[in-house]
Amino acid sequence: METKVLSSGVRFSNLPESYVRPESERPRLSEVSACENVPVIDLGSHDRIQIVQQVGEACKSYGFFQVTNHGVSMELVEKMLGVAHEFFSLPLEEKLKLYSDDPSKTMRLSTSFNVKKEKVHNWRDYLRLHCYPLDKYVPEWPSIPSSFKEVVQSYCTEVRELGFRIQELISESLGLEKDYIKSILGEQGQHMAVNYYPQCPEPELTYGLPGHTDPNALTILLQDLQVAGLQVLKDGKWVAVNPQPNAFVINIGDQLQALSNGMYKSVWHRAIVNADMPRLSVASFLCPFDDALISPAKGLTGEDGSGAVYRGYTYAEYYKTFWSRNLDQEHCLELFKNH
Repeated sequence: METKVLSSGVRFSNLPESYVRPESERPRLSEVSACENVPVIDLGSHDRIQIVQQVGEACKSYGFFQVTNHGVSMELVEKMLGVAHEFFSLPLEEKLKLYSDDPSKTMRLSTSFNVKKEKVHNWRDYLRLHCYPLDKYVPEWPSIPSSFKEVVQSYCTEVRELGFRIQELISESLGLEKDYIKSILGEQGQHMAVNYYPQCPEPELTYGLPGHTDPNALTILLQDLQVAGLQVLKDGKWVAVNPQPNAFVINIGDQLQALSNGMYKSVWHRAIVNADMPRLSVASFLCPFDDALISPAKGLTGEDGSGAVYRGYTYAEYYKTFWSRNLDQEHCLELFKNH
């Protein structure tokens, strides 16, 4: 891969060797069915009690849900997808100016997941941006396409507000004060991954991203409407989550599983690739403040706290552990259990 990124304009007729998964780890796409009853929650409803109940059920049974009437303007969503497509269509030499495989960088274009460490690569390129506080990070964002900074900045602001509303609903669904989660997570960080999965000659042999859970608190995913690719693990089987018009997919991350004392599931999910068309997705992550102390909420661990499934830890400690492993190893949270 002398060009470093897959979105180089080169069309592959075969999958390069370094992307081929061992037989036992392939996606077995023919066995995947559509997830029939993905919870879709209408945030525009006036019945808050019902919304809270729906959120609680979705977090318990699925670990994810879709939201409609979410308050992020559809015009802005279209613009976000537009500048993302424009970015990945830029000439290769323009994109390579932003390339880095150093995960500590706050703005970079890269490929796969952790190129330096992994044995088999993933069929994706991604632009990773830090998004909060905006005045700190926007100056280092790409300046081409020319509307990029303005559009992405507005998008990040609206998505952050949506994330906070959802955290309140999740707090209430656990029987906690609505500000409980927000107050524990502190001044939340926000990152974005603009994922680009080029056409792939042999989608059966590789992944865009293999099965993993998200290390953060909450993920808000904008899916490509034309090309499905998100799959989640439900009752031991991989199922496809087909994109709904005007909806976001909301994923519970590891930190909310810990805060809920394991009642809510950080969902295992993966991205598959497509032989006919490239796919784009925009994942926004809300993360606890580095020093935030994560431990199961008092109300959920029994009178004396003896029912706590996880020990207390800081987010910084968790994140460091997460990045030191392979993406698809055992669930990182297992390492933080009370034994």
